[in-house]
Amino acid sequence: MAEMGKDSFLELGSVMVETTQNKGHDPEFWAEQITKKICDISADAAPHIRQQAEAFQNYIYTIVLYGIKNAITSDRTTMVNLLTSQGHHDMAKIIKEL
Repeated sequence: MAEMGKDSFLELGSVMVETTQNKGHDPEFWAEQITKKICDISADAAPHIRQQAEAFQNYIYTIVLYGIKNAITSDRTTMVNLLTSQGHHDMAKIIKEL
C-alpha cells in the first residue's frame, strides 16, 4: 500500500442548503436548480458567450418549469381521481383546491 504524503488531500464539492418554512420548494425553485445543472455559465465567460448562454439558460428554465408544473397537475389529477373513486370526496376536494 502506497504511503500518503502530507501534500495529499481530498477536495469535496460545495454543498448548498436551502430551507423553507411549513412548505416545500415551489416549481420555480426546482426549475432553477435543474437549469443550473443542465447549463451553468462560467464566471469568466466572454461577454458575447455569456449573453448567448444566458439566453439559452432562460429558454431551458422555461421548458423545465413548464414540465414541472404539468407533472404536478397530472399527479394531483391522479390523486383526486383515486380519492374520489374510493369515496374520499372531502380529501379530493382539498387536493383539487391546492
